[in-house]
Amino acid sequence: MRTSTRGSRRLMALAAVAALTTGLLAGCAEDSDDGSSNEGGGNGGGGKTTLTIGTFGTFGYKQAGLYDEYMKLNPDITIKENVTTKTDVYWPKVLTRLQAGAGTDDIQAIEVGNVTEAVQTQADKFVDLGKEVDKSQWLDWKNAQATTKDGKLIGLGTDIGPMAVCYRKDLFQKAGLETDRTKLAEQWKGDWGKYVDLGKEYMKKAPSGTKFVDSASSVYNAVLNGESERYYDKDGTVVWEKSAGVKKAWDTAMEVATSDMSAKLKQFEKPWDQGYANATFATVACPAWMIGYILEQSGDAGKGKWDVAAAPTAGNWGGSFIGVPTASKHQKEAIALAKWLTAPEQQAKVFAKQASFPSAPSAYPTLKPAAATTEYFSNAPITEIFSASAETIPTQYFGVKDQPIGTALTDIGILQVEQQGKSPEEGWDAATEEIKDVLGQ
Repeated sequence: MRTSTRGSRRLMALAAVAALTTGLLAGCAEDSDDGSSNEGGGNGGGGKTTLTIGTFGTFGYKQAGLYDEYMKLNPDITIKENVTTKTDVYWPKVLTRLQAGAGTDDIQAIEVGNVTEAVQTQADKFVDLGKEVDKSQWLDWKNAQATTKDGKLIGLGTDIGPMAVCYRKDLFQKAGLETDRTKLAEQWKGDWGKYVDLGKEYMKKAPSGTKFVDSASSVYNAVLNGESERYYDKDGTVVWEKSAGVKKAWDTAMEVATSDMSAKLKQFEKPWDQGYANATFATVACPAWMIGYILEQSGDAGKGKWDVAAAPTAGNWGGSFIGVPTASKHQKEAIALAKWLTAPEQQAKVFAKQASFPSAPSAYPTLKPAAATTEYFSNAPITEIFSASAETIPTQYFGVKDQPIGTALTDIGILQVEQQGKSPEEGWDAATEEIKDVLGQ
């Protein structure tokens, strides 16, 4: 969800740097939202209890006013959010502090690509939240992702990532393409290859300085997240090399990477953000949480120019959890905040602000995007589009090294083809070498 990642050697280096340069007792995220440091919880002025929450990307809690609302309801609580943009920085740092038993935030976000690792290797470092909540309020498969074999629930579900395609209808119009979201969805229905074919048509009359899609990696993730077979099978066996889903996603991404339709931008880095602001690409694979990101990065200039259409195939890209480390000095207060933030009512408020799709089904009948969000995306029926995708998401299995395997394929394999001009075979071989290192083979 929300961020990009890098390879295992980079992850280990970052973890080491985190330990050496920030200290195990420092909880500060380098990209803290307000530039302030986190002292791992504690008491603020006036006898208030300061709760820290470590997140990555844009969770929407601050943007939806939930922190302010909670502090108003609980005057003895002060909330400080520490935001790290990328999970390849965030998660190794969290692991280092979990293992040290100190320096964690009172609440830690866990991305779906990391949750299996957390469940299988760090469960004893998290409070069992299953004893604190009514688990029936979340989707069963969402709970299952954060539950250990002996039934311990280490995280409460925040959102899921049903897929759509977000596109600049102004750029489509200039390129002579269909702009109606329903007709577009019909053109590429059932096959991301048809989406790529439309990209070829776009490039024939592309407005100056624009490309059809932000990156080949974006297309790879979109395709893969609609497939039931990814990097692991249901028994936890690594199958990435023989995975039909990986092959389909890779082949589709290679068609993009070896063409002229990609802006060749690495997601969640500054040039990508600038690409939104400068309208340098016309489409982006768009899980629900991407709505908030586009709002933030495209700014006022993008208002009414973006639209949303159903994706070629249903899929789920991302989704997260929040857990309470046992190292938290304020477990009782942190548990109460985590429960409140993930309650259906609060999930609906975050959806209203930025369309992050709830993992609590009871919120679905009440979902309504904010008028400003709907207007920004050309009055697209966001709720209906993402709900329809969510209803048909295939069952997927994640493994302990799911995230670094994916990172090797996108940030090494695909990037080498897309940005360095290497062949698809060379890109695959480079990714394979990294994955073998990740898996200790």
